[in-house]
Amino acid sequence: MSSRLSPIVPLIVLSLCLAASYGLRFGFMEDGQWVGLCAEQAQRWECQLRAGLGLMIHFRLLAWSALAAALAGFLLPGRAGWGLALAGLCLGIPALVLYTASLAVFAVVIAGLRLVRR
Repeated sequence: MSSRLSPIVPLIVLSLCLAASYGLRFGFMEDGQWVGLCAEQAQRWECQLRAGLGLMIHFRLLAWSALAAALAGFLLPGRAGWGLALAGLCLGIPALVLYTASLAVFAVVIAGLRLVRR
């Protein structure tokens, strides 16, 4: 991969991650159609998926996994650390969008610091 193309790929991945996170939040979690439908028919697979995502948000699984990946990426040298930091950032952005900003902001900052370090 050329040195000029190298920083573009993570930016595209992060942009897609951000767009998917906002689509999930506003199109699935906060949409009134799903709230009403899942109140009436809680056994539908879409409602089960929505409930599982709600539990992930409640227990901050995305934020904790983003923080773990970002810290591991910060401590590991070379490509392995860079890849873990990118994974931490890709997990931290949805955690920021999906209501766990207080914990995920640390993961995003740590991962961002690792990604810009040589």
